Amino acid sequence: MSFSNDVRSEICYSVSDNDKRFACLYGMLLFCRTLTRKNIYFQSESEVSARFFGKLFGIFFRKIPECVESARKDGSFLYTYDIRDSGVIEEVFRDYRLIDNLRTVNPEIIARNSIGYFVGGIFLACGSVNDPSKEYHLEFSVPSALLADELGAMLKDIGVCAKTSLRRGQHIVYIKGSESIEDTLTFMGAQNCTLEIMNVKIYKDVRNKANRLANCDSANIDKVVRASMKQTEDIKLIYDTEGAESLSGELRELAEIRLENPDMSLKEIGDILSISRSGVNHRFKRIAKTAEKIKNSRREDF
Repeated sequence: MSFSNDVRSEICYSVSDNDKRFACLYGMLLFCRTLTRKNIYFQSESEVSARFFGKLFGIFFRKIPECVESARKDGSFLYTYDIRDSGVIEEVFRDYRLIDNLRTVNPEIIARNSIGYFVGGIFLACGSVNDPSKEYHLEFSVPSALLADELGAMLKDIGVCAKTSLRRGQHIVYIKGSESIEDTLTFMGAQNCTLEIMNVKIYKDVRNKANRLANCDSANIDKVVRASMKQTEDIKLIYDTEGAESLSGELRELAEIRLENPDMSLKEIGDILSISRSGVNHRFKRIAKTAEKIKNSRREDF
């Protein structure tokens, strides 16, 4: 089951009284594919949305329309209601105060505590939301520019900034950003899905921090290995050309520890010698300076 269908199922479950049902059906009707006095055409790829439309329609208009299910080549299904009964359509237009050839939101139809469920009905009719583990994106495919503007204004009232675009003749109202999507889902009655997004965000944050730490640790290890190889190379050069005795006692002690412990960090070596990390680093610089003099002397000989 997709995350979009999880949202749809929770919206349907949360519509618990007649005010909410009436507002939800209003959203589904107003934003459906066709809404005229000749026919009402509601179509959805979601069985959850389609069955709920039929249920609500039966509650308020005492007639459950026929749902036609058709398979598509990709294995998915389309669920369609094509209502052509003029008497039923007239009742729908009267009860929802609809105006033929002008789809616009009538705020008087929606009880104050049911605006969120009206938007939930819109989502059931034409909305979708991406799996939050992949991308934060919620959108409504709206039948007209006027309805797109009105939906955007309603979302703005709850602090959600929605944008619009035109895609294949459809007006798209879309929302990016996890917090805006969370606010929208909560407004529509899908609080559990909001919590799921929050959990995904926490998981992503922990995973990203772990990756950053792992990358940092890896970089530090590489740095230690490169430094150790250089220090070992310098020590062996000094030993091979001038002998271990050429180094002072403290530098010879340091050199022996490095040769015996190539993976040891400067701090760990400092703990053995009871000196600071910077003190160890200073001594290695003295060894490196001696090795560099030997290299320069060899170049002059050539």
